[in-house]
Amino acid sequence: MKLKILILILPIFLLSDTTDDFLSTLPYNKSSIQKSNQNTLKRVDKVLVIKSERRVYLLSKGEIVKEYRASFGKNPKGAKLQVGDKKTPEGNYTLDYKKFNSTFHRAIHISYPNNKDIENAKKAGVKNGGLIMLHGQTAGELDWFSVWAIRFFDWTDGCIAVTNEEIDEIYSLVEIGTPIEIRP
Repeated sequence: MKLKILILILPIFLLSDTTDDFLSTLPYNKSSIQKSNQNTLKRVDKVLVIKSERRVYLLSKGEIVKEYRASFGKNPKGAKLQVGDKKTPEGNYTLDYKKFNSTFHRAIHISYPNNKDIENAKKAGVKNGGLIMLHGQTAGELDWFSVWAIRFFDWTDGCIAVTNEEIDEIYSLVEIGTPIEIRP
C-alpha cells in the first residue's frame, strides 16, 4: 500500500518546482538582479544561464523578466574544452544568429568559442569545437519524452535545451547580438 501511494505521489513531487527562492542561492549580490513584478515584458538585453540552477534567465537592465528550466550537455560539470566532451561552455558569448529550421525545432547560435576558449584548447592540444545553440526539443514522435527529459536530464552534446514553447518565446524576445553569460 505504501509503495502505491509513493508511486502516485512521486510524479507530483518530481514535477513541482522548488526553486521559487532561487535568488537566495545565486553567487552574486541579489540587489543587482531583481525579479520583475510587472506583467509586461521589457526589452531583453542579456541572457544569463546558471548551469547549477538548471535555469535560463532573460534580463532587462539587471532585472529578471523571464526564467526557464533547461537541460545541458550530458557531462554538465565544468566548462567545455574540446569537441565531444559533452560539456556546455561557461563564459561570456553573444547570441549571433537564429536558425528557424533546426533539428531541434528552433535554435539560437551561441558564439562559442571565444578567445579564451580557443586559447585553452590550444594549450591542451585539442580542438575546441563549436556549433553550440540554445534550442528546443527534438522533432518527432517522442516530443512528450523530450519535454520530460528537459525537466530531469542533461541530454545535449553541449547545447542548452528548453521546450519548444519556451524557445518560441525566447526567439521572439531575444534579438541577434544579445549577450549571453553562462555560469557554472
